[in-house]
Amino acid sequence: MILENKSVKQEEITRCPECGSTRLAQDYERGELVCKQCGLVIEDRYIDQGPEWRAFDQEEQNKVARTGAPVRHPSDLPTVIDWKNTDSYGNAIPSHNRAGVYRLRKWQRRVGRKQNSRGSMAAALSRCDRMSSNMELPRQVREATAMLYRRAVEQRLIRGRSMEAITAAALYAACRQCGVPRTLDEVADSSGVDRKDIGKTYRFLSRELKLKLMPLQPQDYLFRFCRKLELDEDAERDALDILRRIEERGLTSGRGPTGIAAAIIYITTLLGGDNRTQSDVAAVAGVTEVTIRNRYKEMADHLDLDIPGQM
Repeated sequence: MILENKSVKQEEITRCPECGSTRLAQDYERGELVCKQCGLVIEDRYIDQGPEWRAFDQEEQNKVARTGAPVRHPSDLPTVIDWKNTDSYGNAIPSHNRAGVYRLRKWQRRVGRKQNSRGSMAAALSRCDRMSSNMELPRQVREATAMLYRRAVEQRLIRGRSMEAITAAALYAACRQCGVPRTLDEVADSSGVDRKDIGKTYRFLSRELKLKLMPLQPQDYLFRFCRKLELDEDAERDALDILRRIEERGLTSGRGPTGIAAAIIYITTLLGGDNRTQSDVAAVAGVTEVTIRNRYKEMADHLDLDIPGQM
């Protein structure tokens, strides 16, 4: 038998409405409140208000609990130690008490810097997660970015530089570290930071943190650009074959990998009869049409390709 009146609030139920007994039992597995005297199901949607974890002693409870005393920022403290050597009444502090005031003032500055550093770190990590989510990057890239930013903070490399540029540069470096390369333009679009600023900050971090990153290769971008242009597997194989041929002739040295990948894809679409313009490929690769044309002419001359509609 189930009580039909659901308007009775859960916290107000202290006795059974059928027999008046106060011996009530909470069955959290079924979500029911049951009377032990007559067996009436008083509430069939009973909610467990307790924690979802179990603890058998105080030590275990302290380990699994996720709450604690509130952390207060120094700006919330009721007392601020001023630089003046006067008390609250405006009277001069005696010379024998000034040493203690100096120590208090010093610790106030230290605590303030520590709290500001924590706030800056939290804001940077939140920004990193947002950029990684927009770029659909894996979790390992986010963790690598957080590690690089933390190292930069520990070595005091962020002073005089914007947090946005440091975070974007760390994300770009983490992508290269994890083998998930992204262009500077992609990072710039996601972060809102100028491409040149990201490149400059990335070179600074790479030098100061002594990052050992392998040079990017055209193959790192080739397949991703093909998928963005929705090319089939045959086009991907043809593009990879052209890449191998130009690598044998040394045409990739001293040239940007994204420009080479974009030119190869453009040549592949011409050979396969796929109508893709230079602007379409340039928009995906993040390079200019002039770069594609220059790389295209070099490859066409050295590989003797019979490309229809050659420029």
